[in-house]
Amino acid sequence: MDMNAKLNLTPGADLRGAQLRAADLTNLDLRAADLRGADLTGASLHGADLRGADLDGARLTGADMRAADLRGADLDGADLDGADLRGANLTGAFPSGADLTGADLTGAYLTGANLRGADLTNATLTRANLTGAVVIGANLTGAELSGADLTGAQAYMARFTGADLTTADLRGANLYCADLTGADLDGADLRGIHPAIVANI
Repeated sequence: MDMNAKLNLTPGADLRGAQLRAADLTNLDLRAADLRGADLTGASLHGADLRGADLDGARLTGADMRAADLRGADLDGADLDGADLRGANLTGAFPSGADLTGADLTGAYLTGANLRGADLTNATLTRANLTGAVVIGANLTGAELSGADLTGAQAYMARFTGADLTTADLRGANLYCADLTGADLDGADLRGIHPAIVANI
């Protein structure tokens, strides 16, 4: 059955609590859609336009979100465990408190994104752009951040325990009270980091 015939899958659509498990939403335009509490487990949102969409508390476990446009989207408390976000654009997005455990964010754009308190345990953020991102209190234990750009990121009290930060750009990042125990910072650019913090790495 054509899902579009059952649900209004258009910009600004009201899809609160919608059951969209394993749905094919590839390249759909869902700008400013209300997807609060929706179940998108295993759904394909490859290339979808979700700019300004409200995904507060949505379930996106294992979802294919490659190259999705999530600029300014609200992902507060969303479950993105194991989601594929390679090349996705989350510039200015709000995935604060989101579960991104094991998510793949290779090459993703997270410029100015608010990841406060998010769980990124074992997530892959290779070459991701986190310039000016807020990762205060976020858990990046075991995360892969090689070649990532964290210039000016706010990482106060973030946990980078055992994280791979090789060749990462950390210029001017706020790492006060951040836990870098066992992190690999080989080749990382630490210019502008407080000397006391660098001395303890």
